[in-house]
Amino acid sequence: MADEAAGESRPNGSGGGGGGRTASVAETLMLPASMVLVQLFSIVLVLLSKLALSTGMRPFALLAYRNLVGAVAVAPLAFIFERKKGKIPSIVEWCWISLNATFGVILSMGMYYYGLRSTSATYSVIFLNLIPIVTSVIAIILRAEKLVLTNWPGKVKLFGIITCVGGTMIVSLYKGKLLNHPWPTHLLKFHNQKVSGPAYHRNMLAGTLFLCGSCLGYAFWFIIQVRLAKVFPSRYWATTLTCLSGSLQAFVIGILINPTKSAWTLKWDLQLLTVVYSGVFNTGVSFVLMSWAVKHRGPIYPSMFNSLALIAMVIMDSVLLGTSIFLGSILGTSFIIVGLYAFLLGKGKELNQAAMEQNTDHKQDDMDRTEQGRDEICIA
Repeated sequence: MADEAAGESRPNGSGGGGGGRTASVAETLMLPASMVLVQLFSIVLVLLSKLALSTGMRPFALLAYRNLVGAVAVAPLAFIFERKKGKIPSIVEWCWISLNATFGVILSMGMYYYGLRSTSATYSVIFLNLIPIVTSVIAIILRAEKLVLTNWPGKVKLFGIITCVGGTMIVSLYKGKLLNHPWPTHLLKFHNQKVSGPAYHRNMLAGTLFLCGSCLGYAFWFIIQVRLAKVFPSRYWATTLTCLSGSLQAFVIGILINPTKSAWTLKWDLQLLTVVYSGVFNTGVSFVLMSWAVKHRGPIYPSMFNSLALIAMVIMDSVLLGTSIFLGSILGTSFIIVGLYAFLLGKGKELNQAAMEQNTDHKQDDMDRTEQGRDEICIA
């Protein structure tokens, strides 16, 4: 995908006129701005979800309604851009779409919501930053990706993985000193049920396990998406059908867990706002912006901005919800940010090397075919 982006972006930058340069400058400014906007959407979503879950909303109800709204938000894009590609999926394609929804909606998002409900917004976002690391580790275990320690990119990736794991252990196991900060706290007057002692540790342990399970779910989801893209390449239709399948699965599981009508009733309050916001902005708008960024800058580019959400969430969680900031969380977060960027640096170098080798192979094949044609002409 990175070489495709490079191949498509060269004509814009190499045009002799001012229009090509203007388009290149606009793209250079809009791409990072769009990724900052995606991180802003994520911050607001996590805060809204924390408030909605803490006021009694069930995680699977939020999942079902969110993905239903998300399907409605993405469906027009499928009709506009993939109308000619639209078709009824085969049984095999439906199986991959359903499996994609199971890992991407039920397991990853579902366990994340349970972990968010038991912990804090800042703590949960830390685990979202670990998703690229966990995905790479799972891909290496499944032999879908290689970790070559004989070259510089492989060593940097390994350093990033170890640093992120160490930072996560610091955040989870070391609390440290309570830090004072200059900004006001608890601006939303949010009163969560405070627990302490053994109950607090049980909640944190359960929440941490849910968040770790969410990381694993996201890792397998990304791997499944690679296969789904080959089986069903229409990405907007695939996203729409995945949201519908995930919504249906969430409804079934949620009704089995909470069959009461009150658990599924939405009113004109914060819960409805969370559902509509997450479906429209985090499923619809963010999907378009991230797809655009990946097309022009490669698959590593969106993850480079994840640390912005983590840093902003530490402050916003304290300002709006009154979450305390401890030394351990700051140290662990710093380790995770350093490890994430080290890993992305090594991964980016590997992708560039693979793209260069692929281009070299193509050029060599073209030269071989040219030489073969000349030989045939000489023989004739």
